[in-house]
Amino acid sequence: PLRGAVKTLDAALKGTITRSLQQKGFRGKFSERCLLHPIGRLGVSHLLLIGLGKASDLTQDRLRQVTGAALRQLRALRARTVAIAVHDAVWGPLESETVAQAISEGALLGLYRFDLHKAKQTSDRSAGIESLALLCTDRRAARAMRNRIAVGEVLANATNLARDLINEPANVLTPAELAARARRVARRYGLSARVLDRRAMRRLGMGALLGVAQGSANPPQLILLTHRGGDRRGKPALGLVGKGVTFDAGGISIKASEGMETMKGDMAGAAAVIGAMTGIAALRVPLHVVGVIPAVENMPSGTAQRPGDIVRAMNGTTIEVINTDAEGRLILADALCYAQRLGAKRLVDVATLTGGVVVALGSVRTGFFSNDRALAKQLQAAGAAAGEKLWELPLDDDYEELIKSDHADLKNTGGGRKAPAIGAARFLKHFVGDAPWVHLDINGTSLQEKESGYQLKGATGVMTRTLIHLAMSLA
Repeated sequence: PLRGAVKTLDAALKGTITRSLQQKGFRGKFSERCLLHPIGRLGVSHLLLIGLGKASDLTQDRLRQVTGAALRQLRALRARTVAIAVHDAVWGPLESETVAQAISEGALLGLYRFDLHKAKQTSDRSAGIESLALLCTDRRAARAMRNRIAVGEVLANATNLARDLINEPANVLTPAELAARARRVARRYGLSARVLDRRAMRRLGMGALLGVAQGSANPPQLILLTHRGGDRRGKPALGLVGKGVTFDAGGISIKASEGMETMKGDMAGAAAVIGAMTGIAALRVPLHVVGVIPAVENMPSGTAQRPGDIVRAMNGTTIEVINTDAEGRLILADALCYAQRLGAKRLVDVATLTGGVVVALGSVRTGFFSNDRALAKQLQAAGAAAGEKLWELPLDDDYEELIKSDHADLKNTGGGRKAPAIGAARFLKHFVGDAPWVHLDINGTSLQEKESGYQLKGATGVMTRTLIHLAMSLA
């Protein structure tokens, strides 16, 4: 039987909804949709009914998913104004303000598109939804919903910023351009920004990062973003480090040409950190947070580092470069050391680091590693709040054999097909000291091959919202 707002609409339409649902066999299963055209009635052109499945199974992320897909369908129908009835609806375990935030996030994430480099838009491409209204008859609930809608907007906009950065081609988004954009968003959101050049990095002893960068004509940049919430004069409570390889050809250990165009997205970790820092600032999270983004290109050339080279990281550790295509861990090594130099009490790094994590987890879950149980649990709770699935992988001491070198303290790879994602995490562990630390390998989740729910084909901006939720939980 129909209930709430749908029942009221059905009465106004003299049973049209009931008859249509019976004719179409609509059962309200999750993501099931039924489009009606109440011509001349109610003053609307389309009436879209969305199945949410069993009320007890409804989650924030399921609501985000159906909202994103539904809004795209309505945009394709040239709808300009959309209203969603949230009063008198059955939301299962979810409070109305939680529902409002999920709808806000799902709508903005689902309506995202990246077409900055297309020629003049055709009329159907330029058409877009101009406003979304959530209908609620309870004034007190409406006030709470309004606040949570604003939070949803911040989370979605931060993710869409990350998506924009990842989707940009590498000839546009060089390390210098990434630094310039980071400065721009810092000014907009009230973050402090600083960029270190090659000379400053050399003075700091960042030989691992500079070794990767030496093959490219585009100079490296080390981008620092700071949000001084909470204790403004103390050390950062949280350091976020994002891998920023704006294009990864593999260096001398060059990649196969097939699929190499996606390597413009090898800075998805950097994008997530930049997006997260804007969200943390916009929400005025009372926590001192620093973002550290090493930005480089990994290119083959006469000046590129070679397999067999030995470089020295900022903390004095020497590294034998076995494969120049295992460059992400090299730049992260120095960035993690620098985050420690800044005094960050906890460290989280985000990187499209290994193919091994894709073999293990596909594109569904982000693999993570941690040396601290409390921080790992807080991260998992943040991921659950964001609807971004995580899976913890082991960091046993036994795996240290994978990165032992005959000629240096460590080697950057060398286990062959044996546990490459774990070997990379063990490598990074050497550069975090005693700080509680999490490593997120987003290589399988940073890109989507097809449209689904609020995710579009291309960049996902994964972990942006999780990092924001983590910062809020630590505040």
